[in-house]
Amino acid sequence: MTPVLSVQSIESYYGQFQALSGISIAVEEGQTVAIIGANGAGKSTLMKAIAGVHPPTKGAIQFRGKPISGSSAYALVQQGIAMVPEGRRIFPSLTVEDNLLVGAYSGRKGQWTLDKVYELFPILKERRKNGGTDLSGGQQQMVAVGRALMSNPELILMDEVSLGLAPIVVNEIYEVIRRIAALGTTILLVEQDVSRGLREASYVYCLLEGRISLEGKPSDLKKEEISRAYFGI
Repeated sequence: MTPVLSVQSIESYYGQFQALSGISIAVEEGQTVAIIGANGAGKSTLMKAIAGVHPPTKGAIQFRGKPISGSSAYALVQQGIAMVPEGRRIFPSLTVEDNLLVGAYSGRKGQWTLDKVYELFPILKERRKNGGTDLSGGQQQMVAVGRALMSNPELILMDEVSLGLAPIVVNEIYEVIRRIAALGTTILLVEQDVSRGLREASYVYCLLEGRISLEGKPSDLKKEEISRAYFGI
């Protein structure tokens, strides 16, 4: 079966600095796959490469068997790939509801509507007329996730959704992520919290200095292996 997403030996640079070196991953239909690794390992660069924000200089990326390397972020959203970016990137000049509606600009049809997002995040309905950045960090993360869902993606990329949030809020966000997965959306997420990534994903890739240092099903990976792959020791 053709993977939903196939990344084949990609390389990525920032000027002379090589951020990714020969990265290959595959994400199957309905999977939740986690990318783990320390700061600077290349996790966000990989997500940006897939999302069309920072295209790779070498290698290939395929979505449902079709090449997408070099496609714009807008074109990828139209095809069914959405991203929840690190830092949330909420528009401060827009209300919560308008921030959500921005996600529907591609016009893709599907199960996710404003009402469905409000059902997932009731607090956002209560605060729909508030400014997008007048919310707590956790609520802003809900807006970012809801905005991505409004594009009705087949694959959703989530970059550091737990970063800077209180543990109870992180639990709430991941409960929603599990519900999204159960409704059929394939998920690729970046998570710096190793234990969380191992707990939530069906398959894990660990990055170290722009390379894959370990991969496998969480149940098959030993703690010592993960530590070596994460820290490079």
